[in-house]
Amino acid sequence: MKRVLDELIATDLRRKMVILTGPRQVGKTTLARSMMAPFAPAQYLNWDVADDRAILQRATWDRRARLLVMDEIHKMPGWKTWLKGVVDGREPEQTLLVTGSARMDTFRQSGESLAGRYFAWHLHPIDVREWCEHSAASPADALRHLMRRGGFPEPCLAPSDELADRWRAQYYTDLVREDVLEFSRLQEITTMRLFLDMLRARVGSPLSLASMARDLAVAPNTLKRYLDVLQSLFIVFAVQPWHRNVGRALLQAPKLYFFDTGLVKNDPGARLENAIAVMLLKYTHYRHDALGKESGLHYIRTKDGAEVDFALSEGGELTHLLECKCADAAVHRPLARFAEQFAGTEAVQLVAELRQEEQRGNVAIRRAGDWLARLGA
Repeated sequence: MKRVLDELIATDLRRKMVILTGPRQVGKTTLARSMMAPFAPAQYLNWDVADDRAILQRATWDRRARLLVMDEIHKMPGWKTWLKGVVDGREPEQTLLVTGSARMDTFRQSGESLAGRYFAWHLHPIDVREWCEHSAASPADALRHLMRRGGFPEPCLAPSDELADRWRAQYYTDLVREDVLEFSRLQEITTMRLFLDMLRARVGSPLSLASMARDLAVAPNTLKRYLDVLQSLFIVFAVQPWHRNVGRALLQAPKLYFFDTGLVKNDPGARLENAIAVMLLKYTHYRHDALGKESGLHYIRTKDGAEVDFALSEGGELTHLLECKCADAAVHRPLARFAEQFAGTEAVQLVAELRQEEQRGNVAIRRAGDWLARLGA
């Protein structure tokens, strides 16, 4: 199916190297292969394939290829220095597309070695707009579908819920057994799986690692390390509370969400909030990758317990306050309160099952599916 980033990445490839990251099986390889026809002759090499790995190590790929796709190259020892050499020594008409299923933030932390040599993109799960365009579903039906199936292509496109469930069971097993094991010791896998199961039931709640550590009989720092691994592999992502002082915000409890909404325990409210969180993160990454904007996803919670699910920022200023509801159209009081406190923000209550949209004071009551379909990421 066509993805929002297809044409944008194709355009950037005509300018310089593109680095594409995202969760495992989110569609990076499919997108990369779709880029090959316009750049023919092109060549695809995957570090996880033995024959391809040998070609990469020997640097014996086709020099005539106008596009060279290198998948999972970050698994190569010393890959940053190696890739810099490839970029600087490539043929004048050859462009590179590098993909990976682990965070490659080290590109931004590796001095000047790759500065100015690449554009970075994040590929996210399918969103409401993409599913509407693919299936001709209404935005409301698209949101219900994504809440049930998640936005990863294979379960999302599966002909039945049963096939989607079978895919997810295998995907979950492989995540722990293969991907997580690369970052952890074998004896830690059982604890990591229990930790992951606990997170699936805590979506949308402020995270207390100290409490979970007591339940698992491990040190809080151990869980912090596990959490870093899960975030690095694009399994979960953290939403930090909004505060102008970033350091202070990081000291407060984050909320955790899964890139695959289908992994959330079967609670409609949690699944709705997770699905919306994934699409809002996609929006902020799009604003950064496509437009160079300093965009952020947060939540707001005060000491007296007043909370709004999400807040969007740009350039250090809040732009949106968002509350998620399955069917409740009554204005969420903290949302109205913060709408007055943060004048100039767009305050929206997103309701999945809503008969009539309304404007109540500073708060807009909107159909969640329709609003997400117009999000523009």
